[in-house]
Amino acid sequence: MLAFWVAQRRQGLGTRLALGATRASISALVIRQALAVLGVGLTLGLGGAFALAQTLATLLYGVRPRDASNYAAVSLVLLAVGLLAGYLPARRATRVDPISALKCE
Repeated sequence: MLAFWVAQRRQGLGTRLALGATRASISALVIRQALAVLGVGLTLGLGGAFALAQTLATLLYGVRPRDASNYAAVSLVLLAVGLLAGYLPARRATRVDPISALKCE
């Protein structure tokens, strides 16, 4: 989804670079977008998991339904994977050529 967003905003990112934005600020823009999506996803996912924990307790073997360390560990793993998945589109966004992006359309 983030790679699609970067592809759609190629012209805008190129314009920012042409007007003097640094590659670090473009990368930070994309990473912030990834963190926003991750934050919403983690919030909804943790809320849903916490709400359904008692219902799914019979399927959990050797794990307490509302074990905070499990929620924290899964959240950290998902955050790490999400940031890694956001790094590649961020790197691609910093390599946008401002001239070709401005010539498009």
